[in-house]
Amino acid sequence: MHKKDLGLAVLILVVGGVVALINPRFLSPINLANTANLIGLFGLFSIAEAFVIVTAGIELSVGSVIALLGVIFIDLIVNQGVPWPLAFVIVLAVGGVLGAIHGLLVTKMRLQPFVVTLCGLLIYRGVARFYTADATAGFSFGHSFPTLEWVVSGRSGGVPHSIIAFAVIAAIAWYVMHRTVFGRHLFAVGKNEEAARFAGINTTGTIVAAYVICLVLTGISAVFFGMYTRSIHPASHGNFYELYAIAAAVLGGFSLRGGEGSIVGVVLGVILLQILQNLVNLLGIPSSLNFAVMGSVILIGVLADNQFSHYRDRRRQAKMASSLSERPESVSAMNLGLQGKRRAESQT
Repeated sequence: MHKKDLGLAVLILVVGGVVALINPRFLSPINLANTANLIGLFGLFSIAEAFVIVTAGIELSVGSVIALLGVIFIDLIVNQGVPWPLAFVIVLAVGGVLGAIHGLLVTKMRLQPFVVTLCGLLIYRGVARFYTADATAGFSFGHSFPTLEWVVSGRSGGVPHSIIAFAVIAAIAWYVMHRTVFGRHLFAVGKNEEAARFAGINTTGTIVAAYVICLVLTGISAVFFGMYTRSIHPASHGNFYELYAIAAAVLGGFSLRGGEGSIVGVVLGVILLQILQNLVNLLGIPSSLNFAVMGSVILIGVLADNQFSHYRDRRRQAKMASSLSERPESVSAMNLGLQGKRRAESQT
């Protein structure tokens, strides 16, 4: 665990302890189960965002993709009669295609990730609204998918399946990002894309793969959210979710400059954000302030990352200066030693 992750874990314990003291209902089984469910739901697309941020990119269309893929999934299984496993595969495939388009626009057309994904945010939201004629997509009375509902929205031993899915995907993402060659390529591209290219890394393929992974994971999140809410109004479903994902990634140590971060940190960032939102609800603070809390967290996280980077650079420069200052002394000491050895040999 990195020092940032350890500090974030301590902060979670402190904030959780304060919330429990203010309102003991925080530790009630129902509240903990609901909080765990939300951590799983929001954690899925937060991990997705991390794969893009580590390459020095950004994905602003996450919320709109959740709305679009959510209405497509519900329409397929409710109105078109498509078996839900096939509909699930179709949703993931559409997410993968959208991710590939974003990646190719960034790498081949050399467009800024901010511009590409901002356009995606607007386009996919508009398509989702057109797809449903700006109406709510949902399950009519009598429609039931017991197996799907148990897999996505059920619980095993009191543990929501969303948090189990989040834990599994987080473990896979941690292994891919921190223990594979592809993961090292992601960090290298984010640190310096040109240097990575000269080192023989396929930077285009790496960046495209990052966007594909991001929107495939977002597709999984869209299915979970669609079954959780059981109705999707495309004009508002998933609004500002991309900001939540960015906040979780930044809190988890992912630098917006790329090349830094850990999946463990993202998991902790998601937990902290949900605890903060739970604090807002338990204290009776208006829910509209959730966005204010999220914005403040992003700002504080970016400021902390900026200060940490400056501190690390100063330490590196200080070490280099001290090593350079020590070199002449070591050289002179070596010369004195050689001179003493020669004198001793001449005297013998």
